[in-house]
Amino acid sequence: MNTTDKIREAGLKSTPQRKTVYESMIELQHAPIEVIISHVQSKDKEITLSTVYRILDSFCKANLLSLVCHPETGKCYYDITVHEHHHIFEGEQIMDYEDQELTHLIQQYLEAHNIASTDIDKIQVQITLNKCFTTKNELK
Repeated sequence: MNTTDKIREAGLKSTPQRKTVYESMIELQHAPIEVIISHVQSKDKEITLSTVYRILDSFCKANLLSLVCHPETGKCYYDITVHEHHHIFEGEQIMDYEDQELTHLIQQYLEAHNIASTDIDKIQVQITLNKCFTTKNELK
């Protein structure tokens, strides 16, 4: 599906500015606002700061993007992957971590503690690696 179709499918009008922001996010995957603005304005200098903010907000409301906050720094990153998934944080880097078994285990645990799966909107686990992890191991 192309960018225009993806934006329209989310119920938004596909404008050149929205296409530029969405295409930037496809390239960046996860990014804080200042990186997104820089990336977008390197493609189109006419897109203003406030336009980028408005577009990102509309994309989050339309479920085209989500926000992820770094557990140590509190810095928020926009995430192009909106389906249920987890994150691994290594320094400033964020990586998606897909693990249906982990999600299922958490759902079972919560149900055993009287939280019905129908009451759960999303499960996201945030894993923060210590500094020595990458020198000893590699992520698979």
